[in-house]
Amino acid sequence: MVDPAKPGDKQAEVVLVGCGAPLRGMGWYHAVQMLGDECPSAKLCHVVEGWFLGPGASGPGGPEFGEWAKETEAKYGVQFHKSTDDLPAVADGVKRLALISGRTADNPRLLGECIKNGCTTIYLEKPGAPTVAELEAMKDEAAKSDVTVLMGYNKNVCKYVRKAREFAATVEDSHTTFVSNNTYEPTAESLGECFERNAEGMLKNMAIHELALLVSFYDVSVDNIESVTADKDFSSMQTLKGPSGKEYTDFDKIKFTIKTKTGKAVSVQADRCGGDTSYAFVSDSTGKEIFRHSMPDEDDKANVSVLEKKYPGAMPYFFSQDPDYVAVKEAVSGFCANGTEPKGIATIDIACETLRVAEYLVPVLQEQLK
Repeated sequence: MVDPAKPGDKQAEVVLVGCGAPLRGMGWYHAVQMLGDECPSAKLCHVVEGWFLGPGASGPGGPEFGEWAKETEAKYGVQFHKSTDDLPAVADGVKRLALISGRTADNPRLLGECIKNGCTTIYLEKPGAPTVAELEAMKDEAAKSDVTVLMGYNKNVCKYVRKAREFAATVEDSHTTFVSNNTYEPTAESLGECFERNAEGMLKNMAIHELALLVSFYDVSVDNIESVTADKDFSSMQTLKGPSGKEYTDFDKIKFTIKTKTGKAVSVQADRCGGDTSYAFVSDSTGKEIFRHSMPDEDDKANVSVLEKKYPGAMPYFFSQDPDYVAVKEAVSGFCANGTEPKGIATIDIACETLRVAEYLVPVLQEQLK
């Protein structure tokens, strides 16, 4: 056995809260990136996993998690805990960072527990909480304890987003559309499982990244929205049974354009079964596409094939967004450990407005698609 993991000089002590199953959980992918020393300012020291170290230990994914945890502890000295209450006290001079990657519904409780256990910075996975009211309460709780909360909105730092925005700025009267795709099978079984696992709904889950871009870069806020128009030909809404037998109504694909009172217009398109390429395209004033940049692009594809061999069977979107996950974690860890400015990283204020926009859009779009 190696000694318990400890942060080095200029490193944050990272507590990963909510790891999920190997190859499937976003938390697991965050862990392997940090264990591979891809984020120099982050040292993964603790993993808190209430499900697989508790009631889910013998269920689907449980044995695989147990095996991975045993290997990770032996090789890297990472300590595994069932609850945040089992974390040791923060050592003198150490800056503790919580990376919360659990189920959205658990986040309000987990954030409070992480603050109580000495975390001074929190990296919160999107959307942060199930509702605006809960996220606002979390924001207030963190502010009272002087804890900074930064969000895992990785598309804010994505190359394809930056390239599209830079190009659009050079063309008068241009229009940008952000396109997000996933690789679910277009079957009632596959989408039903997706709807149940992501019960907060597509706009608070998959397309929330695009809404964060709109809030961050296009002046979109509930107060500043002039109109929302769904593309009825493209969009689709279904009511499907999840694995539990319960029914869920959600969009399996949606496209809409928002116009703001301050004169900006931008479009979002999301498709659960659209494939593994997300992209942004810019159109001229006649609607003709004049620019497109994809994720992954040619440079990224080389990295994707390396990662596919390294982690066979993992979720494809981990690989295409791999450099962006590293960029966000490194920015947040650097802020926690050394006080460096986390450039381009979405704050909890941006997250609150993003969720507010999502809550506003759902009934508006559902009404238009009826």
